[in-house]
Amino acid sequence: MIPSLPYRRCGRSGLQLPAVSLGLWHNFGAADRFDDTRAIVRCAFDAGITHFDLANNYGPPPGSAEQTFGKLLGGDLAGHRDEIVVATKAGYRMWPGPYGEGGSRKHLVASLDQSLARLRIDYVDIFYHHRPDAETPLEETMETLAYIVSSGRALYVGLSNYPPDAACRAAGLLREARVPCVIHQARYNLFSRELEGGLLDALARESIGCIAFSPLAQGLLSDRYLDGNIPADSRAARFQAFLRPAHLTDARLAQVRALTGIAQARGQTLAQMALAWVLRQPGICSALIGASRPQQVLDAVAAMQSAPWSDDELAAIDRITA
Repeated sequence: MIPSLPYRRCGRSGLQLPAVSLGLWHNFGAADRFDDTRAIVRCAFDAGITHFDLANNYGPPPGSAEQTFGKLLGGDLAGHRDEIVVATKAGYRMWPGPYGEGGSRKHLVASLDQSLARLRIDYVDIFYHHRPDAETPLEETMETLAYIVSSGRALYVGLSNYPPDAACRAAGLLREARVPCVIHQARYNLFSRELEGGLLDALARESIGCIAFSPLAQGLLSDRYLDGNIPADSRAARFQAFLRPAHLTDARLAQVRALTGIAQARGQTLAQMALAWVLRQPGICSALIGASRPQQVLDAVAAMQSAPWSDDELAAIDRITA
């Protein structure tokens, strides 16, 4: 029997998310086999993952991940819409011209309307501004997010990739509009700790929950690259925009092997330990995983059976990743 996932509250809101959520950034586009993506989503839902994270540009090609998930919402997941939290985002380039990206009212409303059409639903549960836009007044962007909620297109709004000061200012503007920011999405893993440099504290002061993306460093914090080789179906081989073969240095692989030793002593895989490490933070409401096959989802869910952390273990991890 698959254990039930615990739920965590997003800041001071009524929204609760499963400790593990599924992101559809890669492996869910038109370039992928629908039966494979269907099996992953079905496995996730059956395992207790009820939060699915998308963006307008997820695919490939851009937009096709939303189309895939819309097909699943109308098929296997039909009748379960009220059990599911669907999130999407806008901000990165989606179409030509000045309105195809950014934080303008024109871009955000048009992009969300397109997303709703691809998803075949009337509203999303969470709508994020995907990245700050220095060319658009923050007031306009936040007023638009408030409008999106009042128009019924989204239930909650959030931010992604905002630095601490901008996140706090944005949260204040949304409060004034009586539409609070409930969640912030940021990169966080054993090798990427920028979140600890002030953002996590700022979100706590603003009563905003944080969801961590890339908790496994795009697969680096797993057993996929331990031997230094790159599997043909791996992210490093297929999608070199972020994780590239050049990142698999001898020094980095030595860190991964040392971390694997700590994980094994805890009775976990490296991926399970990496997830448990992210979720040890009280301000993190969920860890956002990717998956290319169902077993990876089940392994992530099993990370919730983690043993308590000892000070010695945390100190050893800090020494390895310093």
